[in-house]
Amino acid sequence: MKKIALLLFFLPILLHAQQPLTMADAILKGRSAFAPANLRQLQWIPGGSQFTHVAGGKLVRLDAAKPAVSDTLDWLPRLNEGLAAQGKTALTALPALNWFDANNLWFQNGADIFTWMPKDGATAFKTRIPADAENTDIHPKTLDAAYTSGKELRIARGENTVLVAQSEGEGIVYGKSVHRDEFGIHKGTFWSPSGKKLAFYRMDESMVTQYPIYVLDSMPAQQREVRYPFAGAKSHHVTVGVYDLAGGKTIYLQTGEPAEQYLTNVSWSPDDKFILVAVVNRGQNHLWLNQYDAATGAFVKTLFEETSDRWVEPEHPTEFVPGSNTDFVWQSERDGFNHLYLYNLSGKMLRQISFGNAPVTNFIGFTENGKRCFFQMADDNGLNRYCYTAEVYPDNGIFRLQTDAGIHNALPSSNGEWVLDLYSSPSVAREISVIPVKKPEKRRVIFTAPNPLKDVQLGETRLVALNSPGGVPLNARLILPTNFDPNKKYPALVYVYNGPHVQMVTNSWLNGGELWMHRMAQQGVAVFVLDGRGSDNRGYAFESAIFRQCGDAEVADQLTGARYLKSLPYIDSTRLGVYGWSYGGFMATSLMTRPEAKGVFRCGIAGGPVIDWRMYEIMYTERYMDTPQENPEGYNKASLFNYIDNLDGRLLMIHGSSDDVVLWQHSLRYIRECVRKGKPIDYFVYPEHLHNVMGKDRVHLFEKVEQFFMDNLKADEGVRP
Repeated sequence: MKKIALLLFFLPILLHAQQPLTMADAILKGRSAFAPANLRQLQWIPGGSQFTHVAGGKLVRLDAAKPAVSDTLDWLPRLNEGLAAQGKTALTALPALNWFDANNLWFQNGADIFTWMPKDGATAFKTRIPADAENTDIHPKTLDAAYTSGKELRIARGENTVLVAQSEGEGIVYGKSVHRDEFGIHKGTFWSPSGKKLAFYRMDESMVTQYPIYVLDSMPAQQREVRYPFAGAKSHHVTVGVYDLAGGKTIYLQTGEPAEQYLTNVSWSPDDKFILVAVVNRGQNHLWLNQYDAATGAFVKTLFEETSDRWVEPEHPTEFVPGSNTDFVWQSERDGFNHLYLYNLSGKMLRQISFGNAPVTNFIGFTENGKRCFFQMADDNGLNRYCYTAEVYPDNGIFRLQTDAGIHNALPSSNGEWVLDLYSSPSVAREISVIPVKKPEKRRVIFTAPNPLKDVQLGETRLVALNSPGGVPLNARLILPTNFDPNKKYPALVYVYNGPHVQMVTNSWLNGGELWMHRMAQQGVAVFVLDGRGSDNRGYAFESAIFRQCGDAEVADQLTGARYLKSLPYIDSTRLGVYGWSYGGFMATSLMTRPEAKGVFRCGIAGGPVIDWRMYEIMYTERYMDTPQENPEGYNKASLFNYIDNLDGRLLMIHGSSDDVVLWQHSLRYIRECVRKGKPIDYFVYPEHLHNVMGKDRVHLFEKVEQFFMDNLKADEGVRP
C-alpha cells in the first residue's frame, strides 16, 4: 500500500519506576499531581522591571534587570493586621493579589474587596459582593462589582447595592451572556474605562422555543424549561443598555432592525463617549462595526463592513491604543488568516500590523505608552505558537521573541522592555524565562518544572503529517502501547472531535494528549488523534471547508487517518475503534454508519452526539450550515438518522439527561429509530449531568469507555487476519 504519511518525529518519554496509571488517577490527577508545576500568581508590578509570584504562602519579588535581586515577603500577617484593625475576618492563606501600580494592590477576603498599600500597611474596605451574586464583573480601578441575582442586574458599591434592571417577565434576561456564548461572548456586562457607566445586554427570549429538562429527585418527577433556539426557528432579540451610575438612568443603543441580529464584541472608547458593537446579520455573512453615542444611544456611523460568501465571525472586541481616544486594533480573517489591523474612529484603516499564512491566536496587549504591542501567532502548520512584538504606528515589521519549537505564551511588562515567556514542548513540561525585548537572544530561564510523569508508564508519542483529500497536510498524534513491540499487532482507538474552534494536536507537553489516552496505551491499545479540515488555527479556507456540508470533509479526513493506521505493520486493521464527544459524537456516529466508512471501525462510542443539525442551536449551526430552509440537501446528508441501516459494529451512545447544549432528544430519537429498525445499540445515561460528565462521575465515564473498548477491541487478541 502506498504510504500516505510523513513521519515528522517521535518522542520517547523515558520510563523510571514504570508506575501504571489507574483510570481514576488519569482523570482526577491530570490537573493536580500529574500536572506540571508552575509559578503561582505570576504578574508584573506596573511601571518597572519587577515581577512577583507566590511560593510557600509568601510573595516572591524578583527584578528582571537584576537577576540577583529577589525578596521573599511574608505579607499574610501584615494583611491580617490591617483586617483586624477594621474588625474583619482574618485570612487563612495569602489571597490573590492584584497590583494597581507599584505601590498599591487589591485583594478579596470572602465577599469583601480591599485595597492595601504594602509600604505602610494601609488597608481600606471597598466593596462587598452579596452571597447570591452571579456573573460578577469587577471594575479593575473602582472595584465596584456588577452582578446578577435572580432576575435582577445590580451593582455593588461599598456596603450597598444599586438596582440597574429587573426582568419584566418570563424570558427577559439582563446582564448575562447572550447568543449562546458564540462570537467570543462570555459575559453580559461591560464597564466603561472610568467605571462611571455600565453597558449590559438585555435579552428577550420569550419567543424562543422552550425545552424540558428532567428533574430527577422530585416526587413525582418535574421538569424545568430552558429556552433553546433551533436552527431555522425564531431567535432571541438582544439590545444593549447603558447605565449611568451618577444619574441612575439607563439608555439603550439604537441598534435598529432586524431584531434577529447578533450584537457582538461590545467595547468602549477610552474617554467613555462611545461604544463600538460588531453587528452581525442572522445569516452571519455580513458584519458592521458600528459606533454609538454612549450618552444618548444614538447610532453615529458604521466604521467598516466585512462580508463573506461563507461566514464572518468576530470574536474579539476592539482594543484601543493607550493614550488615544480614536485608534484601535481590530482582528479579522479577511485575508484568510486572523490578523491585526490598526483603525481609527473615522473608519480609516491606518495599517495592517500582522501578516502571513498563519493566524494570530492571541492579542496580548500594548505597552503602557501605546507605542508597542505584543501578540501570539501559530506557525504555518499550526503546531507551534510564538510570541511577536511590533511597533503600533511605524510599519517596521514584526519581530519574533522565541526560537524554540513548542508553545510560547508571553506576559510583557507594562513598559514593554521585558517579557516573561511561558513555554512547553513535548520534552519540556513547563519553563518560564525572562526575555529582554531588545535582545531576545539573552533569554534567561528562571523556572523549570520537573517532569511530573517521570515515574509513570507512558506510551511513546509520535507526530504524523497526512495528506488530506482536500490537498492540505493534516496533523495527527499516535500514542503507541507501552512496552511496544513492532512485531506484534495492536488494536487502535481513534479519538475524534474535528469540529470548529478545537485543535487537539500541538507541539506542547504530551503533544496535547490526555492521560486517559496513556491509560489506554497501558492496556495495549494505540491511540490516534487527527485534526482534520474544519478544526482550528489553520486559516479560514481550512476551517470553512465544512460550509453547508458538515460531516463530508471531516469524514474524508478521518478515513485518511484510518487508512494510515491500517498501513502500519503493527496495527491490526480489523480492530479499530472510534470515540468522540459533542461534535466528536457526531463524527463517531458518522464513522460508524456513513457508507464511505463502512467496515472501517469495529466499534465506537458517541457521547452527547449531534444527530441532526435541525435539532441544534441557531447561532452555531446556521454559521456552518445556513438554515434548513436554505440548505435542505446539506441538512439531509448530514442527518445521521439516514444511515442507521449501515450500522454493523458495536455502538455505545452516552448522554447527560440535563444536557442543554446538545439536547437529550438527539440520542433518544436515535435509539428509538435503532429499535424500530432492529439495529442493536448500547446506551448509557448520566442522570442530571449537563453536556459534559464532570466531577468524580467522570471517572465512572472513562472506566466505562475503557471497558467497552477492552471488550470489543481486545476480546479476540491473538487472532490475526
